[in-house]
Amino acid sequence: MEHSRLHELIDRIGMLLRTEARRLGANASLQPVHLHALEYLQRCNRYSNTPAALRAYLGQTKGTVSQSLKLLEREGYLTKHDDPDDRRVVRLELTPRGQRVLADTTAAQAWTRAEQTLSGQEREAITDGLERLLKGLQLANGGRTFGICRSCRHFQTVSEAEHRCGLTGEALSDSDSERICHEHEWQDSA
Repeated sequence: MEHSRLHELIDRIGMLLRTEARRLGANASLQPVHLHALEYLQRCNRYSNTPAALRAYLGQTKGTVSQSLKLLEREGYLTKHDDPDDRRVVRLELTPRGQRVLADTTAAQAWTRAEQTLSGQEREAITDGLERLLKGLQLANGGRTFGICRSCRHFQTVSEAEHRCGLTGEALSDSDSERICHEHEWQDSA
Protein backbone atom coordinates (compact mmCIF):
# COMPACT_ATOMS: atom_id res chain seq x y z
CA MET A 1 0.00 0.00 0.00
CA GLU A 2 1.29 3.42 -0.94
CA HIS A 3 2.21 5.80 1.87
CA SER A 4 -0.20 8.73 2.10
CA ARG A 5 1.14 11.91 3.65
CA LEU A 6 -2.43 13.28 3.82
CA HIS A 7 -3.60 10.25 5.83
CA GLU A 8 -0.56 10.57 8.09
CA LEU A 9 -1.28 14.25 8.76
CA ILE A 10 -4.98 13.68 9.44
CA ASP A 11 -4.16 10.76 11.71
CA ARG A 12 -1.61 12.84 13.67
CA ILE A 13 -4.02 15.76 14.04
CA GLY A 14 -6.64 13.28 15.27
CA MET A 15 -4.19 11.86 17.83
CA LEU A 16 -3.39 15.34 19.14
CA LEU A 17 -7.08 16.18 19.44
CA ARG A 18 -7.83 12.88 21.22
CA THR A 19 -4.93 13.44 23.62
CA GLU A 20 -6.28 16.88 24.44
CA ALA A 21 -9.80 15.44 24.86
CA ARG A 22 -8.48 12.84 27.33
CA ARG A 23 -6.69 15.57 29.29
CA LEU A 24 -9.76 17.80 29.33
CA GLY A 25 -12.02 14.90 30.17
CA ALA A 26 -9.81 13.99 33.12
CA ASN A 27 -10.12 17.55 34.40
CA ALA A 28 -13.93 17.23 34.31
CA SER A 29 -13.98 13.52 35.30
CA LEU A 30 -15.15 12.65 31.77
CA GLN A 31 -13.90 10.27 29.11
CA PRO A 32 -13.35 11.48 25.51
CA VAL A 33 -16.55 9.73 24.43
CA HIS A 34 -18.47 11.90 26.92
CA LEU A 35 -16.96 15.08 25.47
CA HIS A 36 -17.75 13.87 21.94
CA ALA A 37 -21.36 13.30 23.00
CA LEU A 38 -21.59 16.80 24.46
CA GLU A 39 -19.99 18.32 21.35
CA TYR A 40 -22.46 16.48 19.13
CA LEU A 41 -25.42 17.72 21.19
CA GLN A 42 -24.07 21.25 20.97
CA ARG A 43 -23.90 21.03 17.17
CA CYS A 44 -26.90 18.88 16.19
CA ASN A 45 -30.31 20.07 15.06
CA ARG A 46 -33.71 19.42 16.60
CA TYR A 47 -34.18 16.19 14.60
CA SER A 48 -30.91 14.72 15.80
CA ASN A 49 -30.80 15.21 19.58
CA THR A 50 -31.85 11.64 20.41
CA PRO A 51 -29.96 8.72 21.94
CA ALA A 52 -30.33 6.75 18.68
CA ALA A 53 -28.86 9.56 16.56
CA LEU A 54 -26.03 10.05 19.06
CA ARG A 55 -25.30 6.31 19.00
CA ALA A 56 -25.13 6.34 15.19
CA TYR A 57 -22.95 9.45 15.15
CA LEU A 58 -20.47 8.08 17.68
CA GLY A 59 -20.50 4.59 16.18
CA GLN A 60 -20.92 3.14 19.69
CA THR A 61 -23.11 0.37 21.05
CA LYS A 62 -26.48 1.05 22.62
CA GLY A 63 -25.12 0.01 26.04
CA THR A 64 -22.08 2.29 25.85
CA VAL A 65 -24.16 5.30 24.84
CA SER A 66 -26.81 4.50 27.46
CA GLN A 67 -24.19 4.38 30.23
CA SER A 68 -22.56 7.58 28.95
CA LEU A 69 -25.91 9.38 28.92
CA LYS A 70 -26.69 8.21 32.46
CA LEU A 71 -23.37 9.58 33.69
CA LEU A 72 -23.74 12.88 31.81
CA GLU A 73 -27.26 13.35 33.15
CA ARG A 74 -26.30 12.38 36.71
CA GLU A 75 -23.37 14.84 36.64
CA GLY A 76 -25.61 17.63 35.33
CA TYR A 77 -24.16 17.98 31.82
CA LEU A 78 -27.40 17.17 30.00
CA THR A 79 -31.09 16.60 30.52
CA LYS A 80 -33.50 14.12 28.94
CA HIS A 81 -37.13 14.83 28.18
CA ASP A 82 -39.94 13.29 26.16
CA ASP A 83 -40.65 14.75 22.74
CA PRO A 84 -43.95 16.67 23.00
CA ASP A 85 -45.10 15.35 19.59
CA ASP A 86 -44.03 11.72 20.06
CA ARG A 87 -43.81 10.41 23.63
CA ARG A 88 -41.74 7.42 22.42
CA VAL A 89 -38.86 9.74 21.51
CA VAL A 90 -36.41 11.02 24.14
CA ARG A 91 -34.73 14.36 23.46
CA LEU A 92 -31.33 15.33 24.90
CA GLU A 93 -30.30 18.89 25.78
CA LEU A 94 -27.11 20.38 27.13
CA THR A 95 -27.39 22.10 30.48
CA PRO A 96 -25.47 25.30 31.25
CA ARG A 97 -22.87 23.07 32.94
CA GLY A 98 -22.51 21.02 29.74
CA GLN A 99 -22.13 24.17 27.69
CA ARG A 100 -19.52 25.52 30.12
CA VAL A 101 -17.36 22.39 29.97
CA LEU A 102 -17.27 22.71 26.17
CA ALA A 103 -16.57 26.45 26.29
CA ASP A 104 -13.70 25.87 28.72
CA THR A 105 -11.89 23.40 26.51
CA THR A 106 -8.43 24.54 25.62
CA ALA A 107 -8.51 22.09 22.70
CA ALA A 108 -11.02 24.34 20.96
CA GLN A 109 -8.89 27.36 21.77
CA ALA A 110 -5.72 25.65 20.53
CA TRP A 111 -7.50 24.60 17.33
CA THR A 112 -8.71 28.16 16.74
CA ARG A 113 -5.18 29.52 17.20
CA ALA A 114 -3.75 26.89 14.84
CA GLU A 115 -6.46 27.52 12.26
CA GLN A 116 -5.68 31.25 12.32
CA THR A 117 -2.21 30.48 10.91
CA LEU A 118 -3.98 29.73 7.60
CA SER A 119 -5.33 32.31 5.19
CA GLY A 120 -9.07 32.34 4.53
CA GLN A 121 -8.44 30.82 1.10
CA GLU A 122 -6.31 28.02 2.60
CA ARG A 123 -8.98 27.24 5.23
CA GLU A 124 -11.66 27.11 2.56
CA ALA A 125 -9.60 24.83 0.28
CA ILE A 126 -8.71 22.46 3.15
CA THR A 127 -12.30 22.40 4.38
CA ASP A 128 -13.63 21.61 0.90
CA GLY A 129 -11.08 18.84 0.42
CA LEU A 130 -11.73 17.29 3.82
CA GLU A 131 -15.49 17.41 3.24
CA ARG A 132 -15.00 15.45 0.00
CA LEU A 133 -12.78 12.94 1.82
CA LEU A 134 -15.33 12.54 4.60
CA LYS A 135 -18.14 12.12 2.09
CA GLY A 136 -16.14 9.47 0.25
CA LEU A 137 -15.39 7.53 3.43
CA GLN A 138 -18.99 7.72 4.63
CA LEU A 139 -20.37 6.55 1.30
CA ALA A 140 -17.75 3.79 0.97
CA ASN A 141 -18.59 2.50 4.45
CA GLY A 142 -22.36 2.78 3.91
CA GLY A 143 -22.67 4.97 7.00
CA ARG A 144 -24.93 7.88 7.73
CA THR A 145 -23.42 11.14 6.63
CA PHE A 146 -24.36 13.43 9.56
CA GLY A 147 -23.67 16.52 7.52
CA ILE A 148 -24.67 20.14 7.90
CA CYS A 149 -28.24 20.90 6.75
CA ARG A 150 -27.07 23.34 4.06
CA SER A 151 -25.17 20.55 2.29
CA CYS A 152 -28.14 18.14 2.30
CA ARG A 153 -30.22 17.25 -0.74
CA HIS A 154 -33.36 17.98 1.33
CA PHE A 155 -32.30 21.57 2.12
CA GLN A 156 -34.45 24.13 0.33
CA THR A 157 -33.98 27.89 0.10
CA VAL A 158 -37.37 29.60 0.00
CA SER A 159 -35.91 33.11 0.15
CA GLU A 160 -32.66 34.66 1.35
CA ALA A 161 -33.89 34.53 4.95
CA GLU A 162 -36.16 31.48 4.75
CA HIS A 163 -35.19 27.82 4.47
CA ARG A 164 -37.09 24.55 4.66
CA CYS A 165 -36.32 20.87 5.12
CA GLY A 166 -37.73 19.06 2.09
CA LEU A 167 -37.89 15.82 4.07
CA THR A 168 -39.98 17.10 6.99
CA GLY A 169 -41.49 20.20 5.38
CA GLU A 170 -40.52 22.24 8.44
CA ALA A 171 -39.05 25.72 8.36
CA LEU A 172 -35.33 26.01 9.17
CA SER A 173 -33.66 29.06 10.67
CA ASP A 174 -30.19 30.15 9.57
CA SER A 175 -28.93 28.56 12.79
CA ASP A 176 -30.74 25.28 12.01
CA SER A 177 -29.19 25.18 8.56
CA GLU A 178 -25.68 25.20 10.08
CA ARG A 179 -26.33 22.25 12.41
CA ILE A 180 -25.61 18.53 12.10
CA CYS A 181 -28.55 16.37 11.01
CA HIS A 182 -28.85 12.59 11.24
CA GLU A 183 -31.23 12.61 8.24
CA HIS A 184 -28.55 14.24 6.06
CA GLU A 185 -27.98 12.99 2.53
CA TRP A 186 -25.33 14.50 0.28
CA GLN A 187 -26.78 16.67 -2.49
CA ASP A 188 -25.15 14.74 -5.30
CA SER A 189 -25.41 11.25 -3.78
CA ALA A 190 -25.32 9.13 -6.88
